[in-house]
Parts: sequence; structure tokens; C-alpha cells
Amino acid sequence: MSTDFWSPLMLSIEIAFVAGIIAIIAGILMGKWMATHDFKGKLVLETVLLLPLVLPPTVVGFLLIVIFGKNSMLGDIIIWLFDQPIMFTWWAAVIASTIVAFPLMYQSAKTGFASVDRDIENAARVDGANEWQVFLYVSIPLALKALVSGGILSFTRALGEFGATLMFAGNIPGKTQTTPLAIYMAIDSGNMPLAWTWVLCMIAISFLLLLSIHILKV
Repeated sequence: MSTDFWSPLMLSIEIAFVAGIIAIIAGILMGKWMATHDFKGKLVLETVLLLPLVLPPTVVGFLLIVIFGKNSMLGDIIIWLFDQPIMFTWWAAVIASTIVAFPLMYQSAKTGFASVDRDIENAARVDGANEWQVFLYVSIPLALKALVSGGILSFTRALGEFGATLMFAGNIPGKTQTTPLAIYMAIDSGNMPLAWTWVLCMIAISFLLLLSIHILKV
């Protein structure tokens, strides 16, 4: 098959991988903190963290444009640092995918860490382990099944991101045109065989990822 066929697939996997790594790290850290701390406004913060899961992708895309656009303070800082705006770039697609994937990782991580026996963590502290050692060698291994499940679901969600990516990163072939966007363009141009091929590839990848959750018994 031609480069034009493989480019969106490879770009989707590449963007989903980077977005997934960011979402996994952020989700684990935030999930651990939220699972072990109680404070005023916790419910509000948790609701904000989970909002991308229920918001329409176009709303997420709009908010990203407002936050990172040329007329925003953050957008001006990015232009000053990198001499170009972040919109309609590869990194814009990564940011959009990370935002929509993060809630799945966060929720899984929080659930996993909440189920960890605090007595085991306290026993490690009594034996002389510091907080990072407890976190790395006790908390994470005990919550590993939930973390693996969240990571796979986050990657799958990032792989299928469409609306926020279209608005914030655009539909630039070879740069930001992921497979969902390529499928949309193929259908719009009447090229159904090509659209079906991409659809089947996405179904196969997603099926294998979800199947791995059951195989790993997570």
C-alpha cells in the first residue's frame, strides 16, 4: 500500500503513544494524590478533571483554541519561546489527545490506589522507606492492574480522537491528519474502499488493545 495510506495510521499511533504516556504519568500522579488526600473543594476539582470525558469534542477543541490561541497569554508565551504558534502542529494533536485520554487514566489510577491497603504502605514506612519508595515499590505494584487497564483505555481513546484534534490541530496530511480525520475525508470524497480499509484497521487495533485487558486479567 502507498505512503498516503500508512501515513495517517502511523501518525495516529505516534500521537496516541505520546499522548498516552503523558496521560499515564499525569493520571498516576493525580490519581494517587486524590486517592490519599481530602480537602475542601476536592469534589469540584475531581469534576473538572473528568469533564473532558463528557464534554463534546468540539467544546474541548474550542477551549484549547481559547487557551493556546494567538490571542491568549499562554499562546503569546509559546510564540515567544518557539517562534511559532502551537495550533495546527503535531503537538496540538498530542495535546488534544492527551486531554480527552487523561480522565480514563485518572479514574482508573484513583480507583486502583484507593484499593491499596494502607497498612502495607505504613509497614513499608516503618521499615524505613521514604514516600517515593513507598509509591514506587508498594503502591504502584499493588495498583498495577488498574494502572495497566487505564493506560490501555487511554491509548485507545487517544487513538480515536477526532473533534478536538480537527478544531485545534487541523487536518493537515502528513502532519496532523490522523486516521479518524482521514476516514472522514475519504467518506467526504466518496472513496469508500479506502475509508473501509482504515476503519477495519482501527477496529483491529482497538479490538486487540481491549482484548489484551482481558488476557492480562485486568
